[in-house]
Amino acid sequence: MTTTSTDLAFTGVDGLDDILAGGLTRGRVFLLEGSPGTGKTTIATQFLMEGTARGESCLYVSLSETEDEMRDGAASHGWDLAGIELFELVPPESLLDEEQQQSLLYSSDLELGETTRRIFEAFERVKPDRVVLDSLSEIRLLAQSSLRYRRQILALKHFFSTQKATVLMLDDLTADTLDKTVHSVAHGVVRLEELAPEYGPERRRMRVIKYRGRRFRGGFHDFVIETGGVRVFPRLVSAEHKTEYLRDVVKSDSAALDALLGGGIERGSSVLVLGPAGTGKSLLCLTFIAAAVQRGERAAMFAFDEELGLLFDRALGLGIDLRAMVDSGKLVIEQVDAAELSPGEFSQRVRHCVEKHGARTIIIDSLNGYQAAMPEENALVLHMHELLQYLNRQGATTFLTVAQHGLVGDMKAPVDVTYLADTVVLLRYFEALGRVRRAISIIKKRTGAHEDTIREFRIGHYGIRLGEPLVGFQGVLRGVPNFVGGPGSTTLLEDEER
Repeated sequence: MTTTSTDLAFTGVDGLDDILAGGLTRGRVFLLEGSPGTGKTTIATQFLMEGTARGESCLYVSLSETEDEMRDGAASHGWDLAGIELFELVPPESLLDEEQQQSLLYSSDLELGETTRRIFEAFERVKPDRVVLDSLSEIRLLAQSSLRYRRQILALKHFFSTQKATVLMLDDLTADTLDKTVHSVAHGVVRLEELAPEYGPERRRMRVIKYRGRRFRGGFHDFVIETGGVRVFPRLVSAEHKTEYLRDVVKSDSAALDALLGGGIERGSSVLVLGPAGTGKSLLCLTFIAAAVQRGERAAMFAFDEELGLLFDRALGLGIDLRAMVDSGKLVIEQVDAAELSPGEFSQRVRHCVEKHGARTIIIDSLNGYQAAMPEENALVLHMHELLQYLNRQGATTFLTVAQHGLVGDMKAPVDVTYLADTVVLLRYFEALGRVRRAISIIKKRTGAHEDTIREFRIGHYGIRLGEPLVGFQGVLRGVPNFVGGPGSTTLLEDEER
């Protein structure tokens, strides 16, 4: 057998080696378990293809699929299994004969011994560095008892270990889901799961249950099966991504807005823009993208709620040509379908924009759409905490929008993430002098002082325009203000400024 300079066998699955702290320990037996359809065969095939790419000999022993089925499955991904020895293990024809089944000897005894013997013979013939055994459920059925099954697995493990082969055993959990025999025997255990939400496609995730002698990345990790194989999205841990950067102040293209913010937004901080639908949350964030591109920086926007064509047209009405920014390579805009995207994959997309594209201004519009991709609110908060901490440590300035329920009066957000953001901008509708108007105020800013005033604002072809503080009104943030000032104390924007 070939020799290598490393003690780890790379799996060939994008993202999986990161979870496994580098790969699979060579010369050990690992268990990959999951219900049918979770991607076990695909991962196992990628594991062997990675071995052949590195000049290793590989053996695939199948007790459940025919060779034609395996080749058809590989062809659906555009793979050529050249270099992988496929061994289709089927019961001898004599054991399927009706007269033989009526013998005093149990057919399972004959089949189990014959199956083991033929596996050993195939191994001795190929002498592989990597082996896949698919699947253990067939061996469990032949063994018929937990004791015989455990002895059989121990015999297989001892044989493979003496040959220094790296073995991946597959288990489809169709025989006995409570049997943990292989868990105690295997060097490492990886479980695949498939979730069926009430709406949208299935979601898949994996978890490393056990890995002797190595510190792996725990918890659940989302993954997808697509043409070309399995892609895993390791759970984001922000503490692993610390960088040094200059904490300067990021400005918008509006001097009045910057003044309201106390000079601007500190780089590497997060901004939450709250308000009911239609108050201009997205357009307010776009002014920071325009300013970033003018500075020569790169930016990224993830649109959950709005169709990109409509967004481009609306921005163009403000004098912001998003399409030109995209064509120049300064801006990445992705339309995100919450029903089709897992939280782990979304985090990976954001990381790609930051680490590969070099984006330093990020907009997530909106958190309501992001929540739709989450199983529950608690998970949303945890995901957002890690994602914001990661972006902050990368020196990226992040803008999140949240649409509150209702238009005026007592309004609530679908989830409270105000404590996560460094700056909170509140937008409101209010009625005055027979018109519906918009107000803006800064509720919170961790990184410095800011104005505590409430100002009317308008958005038009000139961009964003802020008025003087609304000193003549009380209750603007409730949406139902009272006029408390005297004559001349109204500070509303004039109609001709629209």
